[in-house]
Amino acid sequence: MAALKTLKLEGCSLNGQIPTAQGLCDLNHLQELDVSDNDLSGVLPPCLANLTSLQRLDLFSNNLKIPMSLSPLYNLSKLKSFDGSGNEIFAEEDDHNLSPKFQLESIYLRGRGQDVGALPKFFYHQFSLQSLDLANNQIKGEFPNWLIENNTYLQELHLENCSLSGPFLLPKNSHMNLSFLSISMNYFQGQIPSEIGAHLPRLEFLSMSDNGVNGSIPSSLGNISSLQVLDLSNNVLTGRILSNNSLQGQIPIWIWDMSSLEFLDLSGNNFSGPLPPTIGTSSNLRYIYLSRNKLQWPITMTFNGSSQILALDLSHNNLTGRIPEWIGGLSDLIFLLLSYNNLEGEIPIQLSRLDQLTLIDLSHNHLSGNILSWMMFTHHYFVLYPYYYDDMSSSQQSFEFTTKNVSLSYRGRILRYFAGLDFSCNNFTGEIPPEIGNLVMIKVLNLSHNSLTGPIPPTFSNFKEIESLDLSYNKLDGEIPPQLTELFFLEFFNVAHNNLSGKTPARVAQFATFEESSYKDNPFLCGEPLPKICGAVMPPSPTPPSTNNEDNGGFIDMEVFYVTFGVAYIMVLLVIIAVLYINPYWRQVWFHFIEVSINNCYYFLVDNLPILSKFGFS
Repeated sequence: MAALKTLKLEGCSLNGQIPTAQGLCDLNHLQELDVSDNDLSGVLPPCLANLTSLQRLDLFSNNLKIPMSLSPLYNLSKLKSFDGSGNEIFAEEDDHNLSPKFQLESIYLRGRGQDVGALPKFFYHQFSLQSLDLANNQIKGEFPNWLIENNTYLQELHLENCSLSGPFLLPKNSHMNLSFLSISMNYFQGQIPSEIGAHLPRLEFLSMSDNGVNGSIPSSLGNISSLQVLDLSNNVLTGRILSNNSLQGQIPIWIWDMSSLEFLDLSGNNFSGPLPPTIGTSSNLRYIYLSRNKLQWPITMTFNGSSQILALDLSHNNLTGRIPEWIGGLSDLIFLLLSYNNLEGEIPIQLSRLDQLTLIDLSHNHLSGNILSWMMFTHHYFVLYPYYYDDMSSSQQSFEFTTKNVSLSYRGRILRYFAGLDFSCNNFTGEIPPEIGNLVMIKVLNLSHNSLTGPIPPTFSNFKEIESLDLSYNKLDGEIPPQLTELFFLEFFNVAHNNLSGKTPARVAQFATFEESSYKDNPFLCGEPLPKICGAVMPPSPTPPSTNNEDNGGFIDMEVFYVTFGVAYIMVLLVIIAVLYINPYWRQVWFHFIEVSINNCYYFLVDNLPILSKFGFS
């Protein structure tokens, strides 16, 4: 055992402290120690300093307490690689009387969000670093550009979510080896340095997302011929997508001609104006995220012929016009997101050619026509497969999609298991085609807020993987297919505000969890959880009590009586006047009647006036 050089105990369900009692610290010839993916806890034992031949130490994914200074390892002069990510990283006051004997080539200390203070002094004495990962540690302070300057062989630097602030500072001189730089989710402000392309000419991956960077994208980025992933999303960059004048803070057209660029994320900024008329024929862009900007005008021919595109997200903009027919030529397209725009017209039949498509979001537009015309030509079955992911873009992919009535953000490898279709909040008409039941692996279907008619297709029972089904706010009729109770993964179901009839599905399995809100405002629908009981005669609605504060002891409403009496009196008077005006005979009779009545009244008064005078009338 004393001559043992390699000891690998990863994933062995070890717990407690690092086992030193079994003679581990006596293995002075040990060069590699791997105890990753266990449940070890406690601090690093001091006796690790006895492993003077150790070159690689892997403590990844445990519950150990590791000081950011790595002081327990200072005596390991031959140590080249240390991985302590996925543990509890904590701050330790520097002992200025101690300095490490090692020159590390790789340090992985990805934390759990703890506050570790400023970078320990020992980092200032490292000059051979090739890979450094300090992500998810609250380091604070400005960007440590001196790390790049001191380590001329540095290739990979992770500083995302480290609470760094201030401007993004470049190294003073050109750094020829750095290929991966991620500083997303910090508090950097100011503009991207104009000389970034000259100082970091070998970058393949650059992520500065989720900061406060403003201004324009510098044209020197176009000189980085090796750049494959560019993520500048969720900043406050401004300008127009198409412009040759980068001095005005606008994105130059060269960004579409970068032959090495495969991933572009400029979402969540303030870019405006039209998309470029076309991207360069040499473009290798596969992932394009331009959502949540202020882009305008029609899509025109922008991505025509770019069959290599896998993901296209133009959602949450102000794009107008129709969905172009050439989009059916993007034969490798997997994700298409055009929601929250002002697109109109019908879905082009050419879209049915995209047999790799697993997610379509066309919601919140002004699209119209019949869904049947598109579905009749499609042979989609949404049978998902583990489509190609490369190391550069896997963790960067993300999109927003409404499922279970909540807008969620999906990121990373979960996307390979996701399939959905959202046509909600448009002007679609006609019936839901039964062919839609061929989408057997779909997880989300949202056709709500349209003008769809006809029945719910029984073929919906083929959705064995579906989790969210929303058909609300349409004009659907007929009964709800009872076969839907076989959808055992269904978590959200809504058919409210339609013209459905018959009995609600049996309260079994998932359907036992759906409340009245899932079925309400279907006047001919009955059964639990609705209050209307199937087959029962509903009693007449009781007359609401009067809110009048006055005493209405009788059965006559006096206000109504006065109104109707007045109207009737006026109508009779008008009829009499009309008859007298039209018929001379009755007019003569009427006037004679009036004359006789006047005479009778006169003689009545004359004859009775003496009698009335006796009672005081004069």
